[in-house]
Amino acid sequence: MVLRVGGMASGMDTESIIKDLMKAERIPLDKLKQKKQTLEWQRDDYRAMNTLLLDFRTELTQMKLTSKYRSSSVTTSNESRVTATAATSAAQASYSISEVEQLASAAYRVGSSVSSSPSTPVVKVDASKTLESQKASSLNSLTWQQGAVGSQSITSTGGNSVDFKLNAGEAIKEDSLVTPAEEKFSKTMFVSVDGKKFKVVTDAPTAGQNEVQYDPTSGKLNFASGELAANATVKVDYVTNKRVQQTTLTAAVSTFQLDRKEINQADFKLKVGVDTFSIESATTNEKGERVAQLSSGKGTVNLTTGLVTFSGTPIPKDTVITAEFNQNYSDLSIKSYTSKGEVTENFFIQSSDSLNQVISRVNNSNAGVSLVYDSFSDKMSITRKETGNYNGLETDKEMQISGGFDSGVLHLSNAAEAGGENAKFTINGLKTERQSNTFEMSGVSITLKTEFTTADGPVNLSVSKDSNAIYDNIKGFIDKYNTLIVAISKKTSEERYRTYTPLTDDQREQLSDKQQEQWEEKAKSGLLRRDPLLTGVLNSMRSNFSQPVSNSETSAMYQQLATIGITTTANYLEGGKLEINEAKLKEAINTNPNAVEALFRGGSDSSSVGEKGIIHRLYETVNGTMDKLKERAGNSFSTSQQFTLGRQLSTIDNSIDRFEDRLIQVEDRYWKQFTAMEKAMQQANSQSSYLMQQFSM
Repeated sequence: MVLRVGGMASGMDTESIIKDLMKAERIPLDKLKQKKQTLEWQRDDYRAMNTLLLDFRTELTQMKLTSKYRSSSVTTSNESRVTATAATSAAQASYSISEVEQLASAAYRVGSSVSSSPSTPVVKVDASKTLESQKASSLNSLTWQQGAVGSQSITSTGGNSVDFKLNAGEAIKEDSLVTPAEEKFSKTMFVSVDGKKFKVVTDAPTAGQNEVQYDPTSGKLNFASGELAANATVKVDYVTNKRVQQTTLTAAVSTFQLDRKEINQADFKLKVGVDTFSIESATTNEKGERVAQLSSGKGTVNLTTGLVTFSGTPIPKDTVITAEFNQNYSDLSIKSYTSKGEVTENFFIQSSDSLNQVISRVNNSNAGVSLVYDSFSDKMSITRKETGNYNGLETDKEMQISGGFDSGVLHLSNAAEAGGENAKFTINGLKTERQSNTFEMSGVSITLKTEFTTADGPVNLSVSKDSNAIYDNIKGFIDKYNTLIVAISKKTSEERYRTYTPLTDDQREQLSDKQQEQWEEKAKSGLLRRDPLLTGVLNSMRSNFSQPVSNSETSAMYQQLATIGITTTANYLEGGKLEINEAKLKEAINTNPNAVEALFRGGSDSSSVGEKGIIHRLYETVNGTMDKLKERAGNSFSTSQQFTLGRQLSTIDNSIDRFEDRLIQVEDRYWKQFTAMEKAMQQANSQSSYLMQQFSM
């Protein structure tokens, strides 16, 4: 930065002089900044108007819906017995329910005691603890099978087969008791494609029979032609003879975590590097030294306890560890009859599961049932989620439960089934049934709440058009239209105070905050006065309302708003606001609601403006204006080059930058000129002093 000092020789206040000169030079710059501010205010005003139009367009979108014009209501003579609601499509009608002989009920079963143990009294099962940990104390009658439970989800890449991969040494457990023999995997492998169940066979699958062939040699699941779509999700739940888990350590570790818990210790094998160990709870190597410990319940192997091979240090990085093991498991199958048809869900229960986890899996599945364990009675209940009889005329078969977990824990398969009955009632003299206590009849949703006989008297339902709701919808729309046009009219008729330009920085310094606020209020006023876009949309909307609507749906009596009681106010200063004759509009709604609807939303597919309903006309008008406003003023997501005012502002910004650079050069030039003058005067003063000295000698 150059230090500037003036007036040393001339005695002039150079800095003030240059400052005053620069004020004159800055006048064009101030005008550019004022123009920029004016354009920014104008842009913001346009965007505010576009926001109002957006809100109104949202209302127009709602007014396109039939629900705005077809509201119905239902009255019931006894809500404690029967209630009802009406959809928009419900026709005016009357219903008389003279008797409800029986309410629909959900099928349910209650099993015998869950817990069984040698002790007396019986120790009840703890639903939060693992099943294995309670085998001896509370679940003595549960017979476990041995194997390893797994699950895979495979995405099809096309064709009729998918690759089903198992780890080396693993194989799907076969059931030699299953007949026919080609279905030997049917109890240890369950396959579904996007939720659709498939039976597992070893022969070629039969098309249309929902069969899938499992080939143990190739590890493929083969489907019949056309039954496996590309990108389909194939879910496989299965049991293998054992689990083989191999891991290459990425860091030195002291423990190895198995991916199963509650494993069978006697069948556990562990290979660390090249050494293979058969490990129980405490195992020794060939020297009689303890090698590792296994925590079966947690599935954790301690690898450092006295491990001589690695001198008691953690197992090093990159060591390959392989574990082979199995665990106890059981199976459960639940079939239920539902509104979606017959549904069967199969579950593999691991010994590391808790009773609560089993209950959660069943309840969250597609079985359509709810399991509940009551610790007080120590019994399990199962209830189908839907009421009614979905299994035809057969009884006691709305649900079927089977599997080792049922026979050992749930005890539901042999329990008597109750409920599962349809609602039986008489409506308008017709005896009929429904599988649910809530059902629909001609757009009316009816709910039966209690049983009653003919001696108690009938419950009468009356369905009628809710003219008040329709009136309120139309009135709300008219109110929002009035709010919109008042705002636009006010903006386009504001007084323009051209002498009040945006304040410069120097002008702001001379005014108080209140004076600045008052000045800017006038400077902002009238920026959209008589704007053709906004006045144009007002005129177009007025035309949309006033032009008759004539199409195949309208009535000759209701082709203009005035015929249903909606007219323009007499005060022209209000800019064309609409007012409603409530009695006349309600009369039109009650007399011919279809014609009123057609006036507003009819002729949606027509290309002729005269055939289009008022709502469709307004929507096109508002939408077109919004597009034009966006072209002119953009929105908060627009860049400056995407709209007209933005490009103008960019041009002004460039001009301001160039002018400010020029002002720097002008100021530097003034200082150079005054500095040169000071130097010249200093030199003249020196010469004058020298001459005076010579003359005085």
